[in-house]
Amino acid sequence: MLDLERGGGDGVALLSGNDAGYRLGFRPARARKTAQNRSHFDLTTSSPQEQRDIVARALDLGARHADIGQGPDASHVVLADPEDNEFCVLGPGNAFLAGCGTIGALACDGSRAVGRFWSRALGWPLVWDQDEETAVQSPDGGTKITWGGPPFMPDAGKDLRLDLAPDGDPQTEVERLISLGAKRLGSAGGAVSLTDPDGNEFRVLTGR
Repeated sequence: MLDLERGGGDGVALLSGNDAGYRLGFRPARARKTAQNRSHFDLTTSSPQEQRDIVARALDLGARHADIGQGPDASHVVLADPEDNEFCVLGPGNAFLAGCGTIGALACDGSRAVGRFWSRALGWPLVWDQDEETAVQSPDGGTKITWGGPPFMPDAGKDLRLDLAPDGDPQTEVERLISLGAKRLGSAGGAVSLTDPDGNEFRVLTGR
């Protein structure tokens, strides 16, 4: 279950609707998409009819079918939203994402090292670590974050970004993340920008 709330400016946010407690923020993009994203959402379904219903609803809302080389026999349907961000609607029976909710996974292009970094950074256990592929999940359940290992796609400069809101002192959290392998970029707009071991930018919100 996902609950909608208004975000700042022209943005909106989706609340996770479960104990994992994350939210997904959507804001207007400044840059046009020029290449396939390195991260995308995998939506789960419980039956072939539900898969067809979700695809039909997405198309009615402005999505389109997308070809990323999945082939005609794929059990998942690849779509792109109105800003051409790809996402997948999976067929039923995906045991790995069972019980994760509608957004089963945020599937990312990335190394084993970055998966292990985010496990320590978030305090989420590794639920998969095999053949260069990793995945983490909140101890409270919900969406998994996965990294597919090499080969890696080029950075197109427009993708999803994680914003962390620490419970304690933000500067202490920044120093902890740096000790885990992050690199600091700078501070602006009430946040400290860093990169993870794969060079992906993320932010620690400071409120100042």
